Amino acid sequence: MQPDVSAIRRFTAPFCYLCIAACFLINCANIPGTRTPPPALSVEGIPPISDSLREAVARYRNWNFASLADWMPDGGGMIVVSRVKEINQIHSVSAPCASPKQLTFLSEPVTSVAVCPDPRRRLLIFTKDSGGDENFQIFALRLDSPAPVRLTDGAGQSEGVVWSNAGDRFAYHSNRRNGTDFDIYVSDTGGCRLDTKPVLALAGSWSVAGWSPGDSLLLALRYISRTVSFLYVCNLRTGACSPIHDTLDTVSQEIGAWGPLGKGIFLTSDKGTDFRTLRYYDLATRRETILTAGIPWDVREIALSKDRSILAFQTNQNGYSHVYSMDTKTFRYREIPGLPLGGIYGLRFDPTGRRLGITVTTARHPEESYAVRLSDFSLVRWTDSGLGALDSNELVSPTLVEYPTFDSVAGHARTVPCFVYKPKNRPGPFPVLVTIHGGPESQFWPYFVPQIQYDVSDLGLCVLAPNIRGSGGYGKGYLSLDNGYKREDAVKDIGALLDWVGCQADLSPSKVGVSGGSYGGFISLASLERFGPRIKAGIDMYGICNFITFLERTAAYRRDLRRVEYGDERDQAMRDFLVRISPLTSASRISCPIFILQGANDPRVPRSESEQIAASVRSRGGTVWSIVASDEGHGFRKKSNQDYQECAQALFLKTFLAR
Repeated sequence: MQPDVSAIRRFTAPFCYLCIAACFLINCANIPGTRTPPPALSVEGIPPISDSLREAVARYRNWNFASLADWMPDGGGMIVVSRVKEINQIHSVSAPCASPKQLTFLSEPVTSVAVCPDPRRRLLIFTKDSGGDENFQIFALRLDSPAPVRLTDGAGQSEGVVWSNAGDRFAYHSNRRNGTDFDIYVSDTGGCRLDTKPVLALAGSWSVAGWSPGDSLLLALRYISRTVSFLYVCNLRTGACSPIHDTLDTVSQEIGAWGPLGKGIFLTSDKGTDFRTLRYYDLATRRETILTAGIPWDVREIALSKDRSILAFQTNQNGYSHVYSMDTKTFRYREIPGLPLGGIYGLRFDPTGRRLGITVTTARHPEESYAVRLSDFSLVRWTDSGLGALDSNELVSPTLVEYPTFDSVAGHARTVPCFVYKPKNRPGPFPVLVTIHGGPESQFWPYFVPQIQYDVSDLGLCVLAPNIRGSGGYGKGYLSLDNGYKREDAVKDIGALLDWVGCQADLSPSKVGVSGGSYGGFISLASLERFGPRIKAGIDMYGICNFITFLERTAAYRRDLRRVEYGDERDQAMRDFLVRISPLTSASRISCPIFILQGANDPRVPRSESEQIAASVRSRGGTVWSIVASDEGHGFRKKSNQDYQECAQALFLKTFLAR
């Protein structure tokens, strides 16, 4: 399976379509499912939620977003994904600020969209799962029809659709052969069915990076871990598949695209560098040239115009996106000026190559779709989904600090980057909530997180979001600092943050809470048992409490990938170590109240992880509030579930930390 890419969700301009926004927004005084839990939620230990709290949280829940999926095949409009009531649905937008037209009416959220480049076919492919189980299936939808057709048979996980240049075929990856290995398949669109025989069936996790000009070759990615991955050139006629780099080397190549005339490949790689730089690989000479040596940050995304004359790429610079335009003949590039400071992703050229579509989000605005006119770099907003009752001017943008941790680099204290959200116009000292991202190879992005805005503005908390060791975005050296037997060093980074809090005059070291999801849930639980009385409340969202049961029960297609990161529990020495550092082993040290959130269908961190820690703490008389959702997986995606969860979490923080 490819690395988790977070669908990083979420600027303002004139209000363009009030009527559509009104359809999307829900009355602030009547959020369904928050006074009492929605039917899918099993709740334990949570008191009734008052109307006043429910309405306070509602102000932060009635916004929407519109993320760019692609351009219409004729270039006349955009395809975007936006929420309708509970579910993310596909829409078309015919012109800037035009009213979106809903194209799908599904009971489960859309997870990806790929538009056929042949305008005559008027066809798109999308994927969705069921109840958050991540068993993604592929569907076809003709733009003149409201009824999608499922193409896959439900066996295994199928996703990663990439259209051929001609638009007559598409490639994708699936593990339906054995449930573990991801093979590559190619299908035509004539009969709206998928071929059952893979064009590449090898051990491991394979996916499609792109088609060559002429559509005779595929560029494929073999993903082993966040630090080891390789690009291959695959001949569809002969079946030959050759790597473009020595696979005995430790290198990460995660993005690739064919250059003009198919003579070379643009890719990102960290060979000989700490960060993933943009490079050009000449197929004839087998020479690889670094193109962005002057940018000491990761290149995260690239896109090519249809004629492959212009390449756009996006870099991650301390959590903020910078976008560049490059001439593919001269390799000269310049940064696109005037873009907001935030997250910019989903780069898509229109069919003419004159406009670059992007999705933009900032700390104070959800994600919206824009287009950059490449002739003058002017920015045109296409969607305005609405902030509901929120005023963006009242919301908080974080500041970035670096605090010293326990070890050193070249004789100087190592520092950890941390985003700080402080309440406006009120005195401290403030209670503190430390929020820890998952992955662990992901990172905290300072983009639109309404729950943080509520915690800061209404509860008066200072929210700290550190990118502790092991986080992505800061080089492969930093990424590897928590691997294997170094896992506890990441927890020590939280201890160093608690020390830093104690030195800040406007923060209260006696009122600190921790919160995290997935791997961040593990860090949260580990912090509770290690730092004990220094933490007053903890939130564990589908976190790992027992590394042995986690590794043995996580989905089969993820197991070996996670062993590379955490260690192989089948090795006795490593098993003993993993048992020792698992929060469940020392759960008796958890003395503060905890809030536990879990999706019953989670294929990544199984439900049993939350059940084990909840039972252990409760057996000792500890306070546990818990929610289990029968129709969710790794995180909550349905709005009514999210509404209740955020109200319950607000009550938890208000009860045990904010007062």
